Amino acid sequence: MTDKIFTKETLAQYNGQDGQPSYVAVEGIVYDLSAMGPWEGGKHSKGLRAGQDLTEAFANSHHTPKRLQNLPQMGRYEG
Repeated sequence: MTDKIFTKETLAQYNGQDGQPSYVAVEGIVYDLSAMGPWEGGKHSKGLRAGQDLTEAFANSHHTPKRLQNLPQMGRYEG
């Protein structure tokens, strides 16, 4: 993981729109979901959007923390 710090404002720039990658924050870590099909264009098929802190949404989903392990970690989130 890099030492980059993301704020709410900087994370919002990585929303998967206009050629930007799709980043989300979960439990203080920013992940790049760009290569995952369900996140194409910055929107997940479940109505979630990239460029946001999705800690709460992730906690209420069927995904486990192990699912995030293999994704690129882009930095820390300090929203």
